[in-house]
Amino acid sequence: MVEENMSFEDNLKELEEIVANLEKGDVPLDNAIEEFKKAMDLVKACDDKLKDAQDTIAKIVKDNGEITDFDVE
Repeated sequence: MVEENMSFEDNLKELEEIVANLEKGDVPLDNAIEEFKKAMDLVKACDDKLKDAQDTIAKIVKDNGEITDFDVE
């Protein structure tokens, strides 16, 4: 389970470590499944933190009367 108080960077580092271990291919299947589940939780945590950061930035920019569209084409 992912700790809610971990920073984005900590979550990302742990995710990278899991991916590296899984890519080696020497993880037993049962462990690989558990690691994959943990990795998916970390992906969601990172995504949530990024969305929160984007929302915060959009609010700050909006409050200052600037453009709020972050979609870059």
